[in-house]
Parts: sequence; structure tokens; C-alpha cells
Amino acid sequence: SPRDHSLTYIRQRFPTDEKEKFEPTVFRDTIVLGLNEAGGDLDAVAKFLDVTGSRLDYRRYADTLFDILIAGSMLAPGGTRIDEGDKAKVTEHCVFTTEENHANLRRYAQVFNKLIRRYKYLQNAFEEEIKKLLLFLKAFSESEQTKLAMLTGILLANGTLPPPILTSLFSDNVVKEGISASFAVKLFKAWISEKDANAVTSALRKANLDKKLLELFPASKQNVEHFSKYFNESGLKELSDFMRVQQSQGTRKELQKELQERLSQDCPIREMVVYVKEEMKRSALQEQAVIGLLWNILMNAVEWNKKEELVTEQALKHLKHYAPLLAAFSTQGQSELVLLLRIQEYCYDNIHFMKSFSKIVVLFYKADVLSEEAILRWYKDTHTTKGKGVFVEQMKKFVEWLQNAEEGNVYI
Repeated sequence: SPRDHSLTYIRQRFPTDEKEKFEPTVFRDTIVLGLNEAGGDLDAVAKFLDVTGSRLDYRRYADTLFDILIAGSMLAPGGTRIDEGDKAKVTEHCVFTTEENHANLRRYAQVFNKLIRRYKYLQNAFEEEIKKLLLFLKAFSESEQTKLAMLTGILLANGTLPPPILTSLFSDNVVKEGISASFAVKLFKAWISEKDANAVTSALRKANLDKKLLELFPASKQNVEHFSKYFNESGLKELSDFMRVQQSQGTRKELQKELQERLSQDCPIREMVVYVKEEMKRSALQEQAVIGLLWNILMNAVEWNKKEELVTEQALKHLKHYAPLLAAFSTQGQSELVLLLRIQEYCYDNIHFMKSFSKIVVLFYKADVLSEEAILRWYKDTHTTKGKGVFVEQMKKFVEWLQNAEEGNVYI
């Protein structure tokens, strides 16, 4: 069989009791011959690489070894093939010439897994090889790029490669050609096929790559809208949604920091409203997210009195002043309910505020921050379990007034 013939050749040429040094060309010729004789039998390839590693200097010629296994020949800087066309120096049995399907690339991934498990010192060299090939993508055909993307995705999924190798995709020479984004889509699809979308996004987050994904696109297209559209159309809605969430979280942190600064400087409310609305438009933030953020910022801006009888008065004075700010971002029923739930949770979590809940809600009703409809809806079925009995009882008298009051009557 090809496998037996290949192993016989290696044993005859390189006796087990003799360790020799080889020139790169001799090393290349030996690897190419072994792959050609193994043909498409990847079990034979894995066996050949295992046996040969005890005789050839894999440590010294690791880049040559991986060039041949992936591209079929040694690669010059930039990715052009050395000795292309010379059958004695090039193999037709490599990653770039295999069939373009997931099952085939998974079998090749197993070859690399076995090789690196056997010769652990090759781990770093293999990572450097993949980073190098990602920089050379322009030199490869579309089909070769696809196969490399699928192989890389599978190797990322099984842990043979670490996520930081993807930093090579952010290089200008592959980004500006549109290659990085296309390659990433194929890579992520293969990775998700092996694992799932949550595993992928978790790995990206741990490697601090989640914030860099926009850099797969040229500067003029580095925005969430373009990213989401591109990945949605490519069948990767999970990553599109992930990026939107990441962007929203980042925007909210920046918004929170800026508003805290403006509050400390006693910035006019009108200016804060304009600033927040501009940020909402720029970052596609929803009102429901903003109202909850504003509530937290306002309540964290004050050092509250520890005495229950005094803290309510202090809170009402503070919140009355900033009611116009909250009113500007509670124009939707859902936003009002979010605010009501935040108030409920805050009063429950901060024991000194347990008796303040109904007074804060009434204040916001009178200041047009909360509507009758939202308060009644909260009262009937939208409240959380936190302090439910206490707060519903507090609101009972006011709710009865809302349901029975005639036009023009004022709640006292």
C-alpha cells in the first residue's frame, strides 16, 4: 500500500539510530515525497508525519513543513509558491487541493492535531504559520482562502489554535481588499458548526477581540450597521446580534460616564437632553435602555441620608429637579414601565427607601414622567416580586384615586 511503501522509504533512508541535519531542500523533498506516496490517505499522512519527525528536524524547518502541508510547496514572502510546476518539489496532496467541504477540512484538522500532540514544540510554530498565511491571503485563490478559513475555524473550535491568531486579519493589506470580512464569515461558520455561536462569542470576548471585529472592514465601513447587514446577509445573525449588544453596552458605559460628569458640574438639564438624544440617534439606542440608565445615574449621584424620615424628603427634592430630564425619555409606555420597575427594585434593595416608593411615583405622575396608564398597568400585573406586597399596598390609595377621580381633580 502507499502507506507501507512511504514508511519503508523513510526507514531505509533515515535509520532510527542516526540523527542527521538536513538542508531545507532535502527536508522539502522528503516531505513532498512522503505526501505524494501517501496520496489522499490522511491516516497514512498522519503516520508518515509521526514517524518522520523522529528523523527530520521539524523544529528547524517547521515553516517549510506547514507551508507544504497547507499550500503544497514552500512559500516565498507574500505567499507566492516556490518551485511551482516542479512535480518533484510540489505535492498535489495538501489542504489547498482537497475538496472544499467541512468533512474534508475536519480530517485535515485531525492531521494537524495529531502532529502537534506528538511534537508539542510545533505549537508556537503552527500559530505563527497561520498568522503568516492570513497576511498572505491576497496571494491565494478564492477557493484556497475558503479552505484555509474552514480549517482555521475548525482548529479554533477544537483548541489547536488560540483566537489571538485572528489579529492578522486586521492588517490593512487584506482588509482594504474586502478579503478579511469574507474570510472571517467562512471561518466563523466553520467554528460555529463545530461548537455553537455562544462558544465563539465567549472565546472572542476572552481574547479581547469582540471590540475589534469592526476592523475587519475598511475605515469608512467600520460601523455596527454595516457589520450587521454584512453578517446577516452571510447567514451569521448570531454574530450580528452579538455586535449590536457589544456596541450598545459600550455606548451605555460612555454615556453613563459623560452624564455623571455633567451632573457633577450641574450642567443645565436642557443641554443634557440634547446630548442624550444625539447619542441615541448616533448609536441606535432605545428609549427603554436610556431611561433605566438615567435613573441609576441620578440615584448614584447623591449621598443619601441614613435616616428613613429624612431620605424621602431628600430624594423627592432631587428627583423633582431632574424630572424634566426623565420626562424627555419616558415618552413610550414600555419606557415608563421600565422606570417603574427600576424604582421598585431600588426602593426594595435600599431599605431606607421602602416607604418612599409611592411618593416617588406620585411625584413623577404630577411631573408628567409617568402616565396613569403605566401606573395602572404596573399595579395590576407588571410589578416584580421585590417588595410586591408592600409597594402595591402603598399604591392602593393613589390607584383608587386614579380610577375614580374626575377631570381636574388633584391628588393630595
